[in-house]
Amino acid sequence: MTREWTRGEYVISTDPGRLDLAIVHAFLARAYWSVGLPRAVLERAVEHSLVFGLYCAAGQVGFARVVTDYATFAYLADVFVLEECRGRGLGKWLVEVAVTLPELQGLRRWLLATADAHDLYRQFGFTDATPGRLMEIVDLDVYTRGR
Repeated sequence: MTREWTRGEYVISTDPGRLDLAIVHAFLARAYWSVGLPRAVLERAVEHSLVFGLYCAAGQVGFARVVTDYATFAYLADVFVLEECRGRGLGKWLVEVAVTLPELQGLRRWLLATADAHDLYRQFGFTDATPGRLMEIVDLDVYTRGR
């Protein structure tokens, strides 16, 4: 089901067909958390995620996605607002829309990873993970190795 929210001149939509994947890819391929992200990997991630595109009259200016089973777990990922549109509360609005979506209420766990936006996410109830509880496999060079 496609949803839309409007605030002033901005719109958030969950319609994956509306995404400008060139803009999303250009940003994510240079973002610290996804350097070198191949376009095909982004396309596969979008296909298997709940996406939130942020738009104005000029086009797409932000993005977020949620990986979820809609029952117990959600992972908030790839949240960004283009630099020229920052400072207007758009990132906060994007996160708010994602975490308050009715279909995602009552989940047992939400996760995300960030190196620099802890204060933003704390506003929505995210806390530092309990040491010794969460484990991970990390391969930061997966997109750039073997090219």
